Amino acid sequence: MNKIDELKTEVKKVIIGKDEVIDKVLMAILADGHILLEDIPGVGKTTLALAFSSALGLSYRRIQFTPDTLPSDVTGFSLYRREKDDFIYKEGAVITNLLLADEINRTSSKTQAALLEVMEECQVTVDGVTHLLPRPFIVIATQNPFGFAGTQLLPQSQLDRFLIRLSMGMPDMNSMIKMMEDRMIEQPLDKVEQKASSEEILLMQKKANEIYVSEEILNYIALLVSESHNCERLELPVSPRGALGVLKMAKACAYMQGMSYVVPEHILTVFLDVCCHRVIRTANARAEKIETETILQEILECVPIPAMVGGA
Repeated sequence: MNKIDELKTEVKKVIIGKDEVIDKVLMAILADGHILLEDIPGVGKTTLALAFSSALGLSYRRIQFTPDTLPSDVTGFSLYRREKDDFIYKEGAVITNLLLADEINRTSSKTQAALLEVMEECQVTVDGVTHLLPRPFIVIATQNPFGFAGTQLLPQSQLDRFLIRLSMGMPDMNSMIKMMEDRMIEQPLDKVEQKASSEEILLMQKKANEIYVSEEILNYIALLVSESHNCERLELPVSPRGALGVLKMAKACAYMQGMSYVVPEHILTVFLDVCCHRVIRTANARAEKIETETILQEILECVPIPAMVGGA
């Protein structure tokens, strides 16, 4: 069993019947990206993050976002020491390998914005002093659907920092029964074993980034993004950052499948997860209740798939 399969096996001890979600989260981690999990409470979003932190052997912190959470809770702050007449940096929650930002859309916009530099630059600046974060650095954020009590929409600039957005969804009947059986006597999280180290994760990220991408594939991604700009149902189309996100996820997808180059099927696998949260529908599309996934799926269907892709 290779390292990828070992990691997935450990997470599946806790998360039952959600193999595709597990695959996508691991892809995003190998692509050195951040993950947004959006769903109703109680479907296992936090448990998924805990399982990955244990299997990957990463340092882990959790911050529960509430309306009174301050930016300094995220980034840290400078504390004055009278006896030495200087300031010492007190770490915020972000000084870790894996940060679980729980219910991120329940806090203020100012606190949400405190994550921007951290997620993009892997560093935090407090009182003009920059502190580098440990690598790898991954944010897994959870949010409840907009409209739940106490929630507010994330700004588009914040959403764009997440490589993918996923939904856990309700487990099927058999998975729910298995989940209850597993938790009758013991906690499955206690069974999750470490199968990797920080150094191994960084090496896998490097190998995934080195996956070969042909000109045909680059042109295919560019055509998909261009088609979103021509779509009359989208007010905000896929950005260049979104195109780079598709490329990174496709390379990670190829790496997880043991391939040395990207094929069109990898693009089809990741395109919706990378792009759905980055676009905004027009008022007419919202009025007609046309879902974002439907619009982007139509774009996938209308852009010709490359017939030939060069391998490595």
